[in-house]
Amino acid sequence: MNRALILGGIADASLLAAEIARAGIDAIYSYGGRTRAPADQPLPTRIGGFGGVSGLADYIRREGITHVIDATHPFAAEMSRNAVAACIETSTPLIALERAPWARASGDNWIEVADVDAAVAALPKTPANVFLAIGRQHIAPFTGEPQHAYTLRFVDPPDAALAFPADVIVSRGPFTLDGELGMMRTRGIAWIVARNSGGDGARAKIDAARMLGLPVIMISRPTLPERLRVESVAEVMQWLGHSTRLGA
Repeated sequence: MNRALILGGIADASLLAAEIARAGIDAIYSYGGRTRAPADQPLPTRIGGFGGVSGLADYIRREGITHVIDATHPFAAEMSRNAVAACIETSTPLIALERAPWARASGDNWIEVADVDAAVAALPKTPANVFLAIGRQHIAPFTGEPQHAYTLRFVDPPDAALAFPADVIVSRGPFTLDGELGMMRTRGIAWIVARNSGGDGARAKIDAARMLGLPVIMISRPTLPERLRVESVAEVMQWLGHSTRLGA
């Protein structure tokens, strides 16, 4: 009997959980624990880290996991690397459900950079209104450019003082194009810093920036170890030996 472990993080992970539940597959959904009120899942759920590669490998053995699905955020590089190493150690099949990155379209004004530090360096030296769409774990380096007025958007309210003054929006996506246009116009946003997460839920800010002619400092995805990778829930279900039509 199969027993799958879903390492969640992206919206498609919830769609996958629903398909797996409909197919009657034994599975566990794991949240990293950064969101205070994660979405309910139709599967048994655990919250929190595993304790590195060895902790994840121990969990796989202890829980009788036969398949691991990495559906974490494309920038959750440490978790993805740990999953590869733990699955090698335990000889457990691994697949990554990874949405395609955004591609530059006509009219986009992107400055593509390798990481957050490079994004800080790419900002102008003159004061500007900057929208940091990168998550709260990655904002500290921007203390090096204190002349800017920053707008941040988090799923949860900050639980501690921020490293610098900022206009904080607490909201959970997906976001609409009209909503993003209104937010940027109201706050006079002149620059956007974003990670190339891909998907539809967060794309509206990229489309809004194009329409407003705003520059986007686009942080490229981290380099990850080679692993089997697909872009759809249906492909994961096929890998598990089931069809998304089951239970429909």
